[in-house]
Amino acid sequence: MTEILQYVQKDGAFHKLHTLTKIFFVLVVSVISIFSISIPVLLAVLIALLAVSLIADLHREILRQFVLIAMMSVIMIVLAVLTLPNGPVVGYILPEQVPFVGGSLPVTTGAILLGVIMALRFAILVLAVQLFVMSTRPRDLIHTLERMHIPVDFTLMFVIALRFIPTLQIEGKRIQEAQLARGYNPGSGVGGRFQRLIPIMIPLVSNALSRANVLGLTIDIRGYRTRERTMMRETGFQTRDYAVLTLLMTTGIGFIAIFLGRMV
Repeated sequence: MTEILQYVQKDGAFHKLHTLTKIFFVLVVSVISIFSISIPVLLAVLIALLAVSLIADLHREILRQFVLIAMMSVIMIVLAVLTLPNGPVVGYILPEQVPFVGGSLPVTTGAILLGVIMALRFAILVLAVQLFVMSTRPRDLIHTLERMHIPVDFTLMFVIALRFIPTLQIEGKRIQEAQLARGYNPGSGVGGRFQRLIPIMIPLVSNALSRANVLGLTIDIRGYRTRERTMMRETGFQTRDYAVLTLLMTTGIGFIAIFLGRMV
C-alpha cells in the first residue's frame, strides 16, 4: 500500500531542488490550473507533472494513487452534469421514454466541459502537492518555512498534520484488516458500508487523540520553544534551482500576459 502525502527517499533531480524552489513550483502550477479555463492548457500542465514525476523517479508512487484521483475526477464530472446544466442538450440521463421522470436530467455540453475542467484542476493540484511532499524532507520544509518568517508554531502544526495523514491511513487499514479477520460483515449495500465504517472510525479517532496527547507532552518535555535555532546542514540555492526558477517565472509571466490579454 502506498501512503498519501508521505516522503519517499530517492536521489532524483527533483529531490535535489531547494525546498523554496519546489514551493514556487507548486504555486505557479496552482495559479495556472485555477485561472485557466482551457482544456488543452490544463492537459499540458497535467502531462508536464507526469513528466516531472518520471524525472523525479516518483512515477510508480504516483501511478499507484492515480486510480483514486481518476475516481474523484469522474465523480466531479458527474456532479457537474447533474447540478450545472448549461448549453445545448446532448442527451438525458433518464431517457425521455421513461414515464413521469423521463427527460428530467439533461446532459449539456457546458456541464460536461465544466466538469472536465474541474476534474483536470483537481488532478493537477493533487499531483503537484504529492510531488512536493514526496520529494521534501519534513526538516527541510520546517527550516524553509522558518526562513520565510512563518511562526514556528504554525509550521510545526502544518508538518505534524502532514505526517499524521499517512499514519492514520496505515492505522485505518490495519483496523479494517483486523475486523475482517474477526469475521465482521455488516452486509452489502450502502447501509452495510456505513456500518462497516463505525468500528473503524471509533478506534481510529481514539488512537489519533491519544497520539496527539503524547506528542504534545513530548514537545513540552523536550523544551521545544519558539526561540531561534540553527540547522546542522544549511542548504542554499544551486545552479539547477536558478534554472528551474527562471523557467517557472517565464512560464508564469507568459500565462499572466495571455490571461490579461484575453480579459482586455
